[in-house]
Amino acid sequence: MGFELLLQNVLNPPVLMFLLGLGAVLLKTELEVPQPLPKLFSLYLLIAIGLHGGYELSKSGITIDVLKVLFLAILMAVVVPIYTFLLLRLKLDVYNSVAIAATYGSISAVTFITAGSFLNSLGETYGGYMVAGMTLMESPAIVIGLLLLTLFAKRNNNSGVNWSEIFREAFLNPSVYILMGTLLIGFLTGEKGWKAMDPLFGNLFKGMLAFFLLDMGIVAGRRLGEIKKVGLFLIAFGVLVPVLNAFVGILLAKAFGLAKGDAFMFSILCASASYIAVPAAMRLSVPEANPSLIDSIHLNKVLDVLERAQVSGYTVIRDVLGKGERGIMAGDELTDVFKNSYVFTVCSEETAYKIAESLRLLLKKVGGVCLVSDVLWLKH
Repeated sequence: MGFELLLQNVLNPPVLMFLLGLGAVLLKTELEVPQPLPKLFSLYLLIAIGLHGGYELSKSGITIDVLKVLFLAILMAVVVPIYTFLLLRLKLDVYNSVAIAATYGSISAVTFITAGSFLNSLGETYGGYMVAGMTLMESPAIVIGLLLLTLFAKRNNNSGVNWSEIFREAFLNPSVYILMGTLLIGFLTGEKGWKAMDPLFGNLFKGMLAFFLLDMGIVAGRRLGEIKKVGLFLIAFGVLVPVLNAFVGILLAKAFGLAKGDAFMFSILCASASYIAVPAAMRLSVPEANPSLIDSIHLNKVLDVLERAQVSGYTVIRDVLGKGERGIMAGDELTDVFKNSYVFTVCSEETAYKIAESLRLLLKKVGGVCLVSDVLWLKH
């Protein structure tokens, strides 16, 4: 029976689409999902989950079960970064330990989407308030991580934490914002609102999920080679800690009497880790951490440097795909965490060196490369 259940869920179109994308990379085909469709898929799925979650919450109301889930969500978001930080300190420095611990203390909306699809394929349901629990689990880990940094890091310079930027990234990053906003819309409009949106965000959900997982399979395949770069300790950490977190989540769900579907989704959230909001926030506040272990969005700062230097013009090529010392980089998500951009301008030698000096500190903090070269200008 167990094998039949496993086979039934593996032979599920969205899951097979993920494997199809993974296979496309391993077999070195040229299959790719054109930009910016992956971002559209992500937005669609987050909106659908938020609207449906708000609708379900409007039916159940704010009950003791809802409050239990929200309490447990905040509890795990606070506790997980602390004990994972202590584990990581056995092998890593304070900065990398903080960055990775915060990542594992937060959650992945992508994992939540996939787990919800799996649960639905079993004929089980979960409460709409789990969406609220998910959004609550995303941000506290960032704050706890930075508190750990303040307590344990001994910085020799004045690179303090910019708390306003961090809180903005924690609570107003796109995934949290869109989930909370659509959850509220679903809650306020109730059944009437959901019936109006159901043809788009209900009936088409599995089809969009299949497209999304195809792209995720391609992304996962491109990053398989990065596993061998992180060392045995982090490989073991990445495999065992999610299992430990899920086990703790199961025990808490049992102790607090959560419904079966809610318990499953809660344990999945406990096991997941953020790869959007937290890496961006950690890159802002912990530049000492190795970005290949936890890239951020600083294109506008580069363009500000060019504007202040009063260059006559510049060109920006976004979503640059390439491979360097940190592996393959590509833009695949709601934020620019995994994106590279290529900026170039032509100017006088004096202006070029002024720009280079202005960029030096920024690149030291966030990473990147600045190349200065002579050019031959052919006017037409």
